[in-house]
Amino acid sequence: MAAAKRTKVYLEVAPKRTFAMALDWPGWGRSGRTEEEALEHLADYAKRYAKVVRSTGIDFDPSSAETFNLVEKVPGNKTTEFGAPSAFVSTDRSRITQKDAERAAALVKACWAALDRMAKRSAASLQKGPRGGGRDRDKMLDHVISAEAAFARKIGVRHRPPAFDDTKAIKAMRADILEVIGNKSTGDLLVPKGWPVAYAARRIAWHATDHAWEMEDRQP
Repeated sequence: MAAAKRTKVYLEVAPKRTFAMALDWPGWGRSGRTEEEALEHLADYAKRYAKVVRSTGIDFDPSSAETFNLVEKVPGNKTTEFGAPSAFVSTDRSRITQKDAERAAALVKACWAALDRMAKRSAASLQKGPRGGGRDRDKMLDHVISAEAAFARKIGVRHRPPAFDDTKAIKAMRADILEVIGNKSTGDLLVPKGWPVAYAARRIAWHATDHAWEMEDRQP
């Protein structure tokens, strides 16, 4: 992405936490106590995100974080306050072309790969967080994989949550997720009370990168 093309972002705003999410870049999203802080954190992570998506061949310029194009604000909820982006935006129900679907799938896959790489070189025991908490590596991976199985059901993909070290089962589940994300769609929900595919791609990718970066930051 050239710097001249301003990065489209939206804000998910709750009383105590706001998420700034890059609309067209699944996996690039950060939070802050205020709208301004969330946008600052998003910009701060541009170079880290560039490393994540480098393998895709998709042109991402970290300098695109110098200017954001705020396209929408949506209200957050308890999940936002807890620490995860959870709100849909108006474009999430729009038609997705095959080209855009394949792009999204490639970015989601890159975010998974970033987490997998980090896990392979990570210590098993991680430093505690600022309040003395935080999962160690294997528990973090188990959390991510279990969450992905739950996220997958929101787009009609049903798998039993694999064990964090069951690479065959994880590969099968992720392949089915990518089959949905990577194909054109009308924007309609695939299951009742499910998620739009565009939102699912952002949420799944964000969860992977968020924990990859956490794991990296908490190395002993």
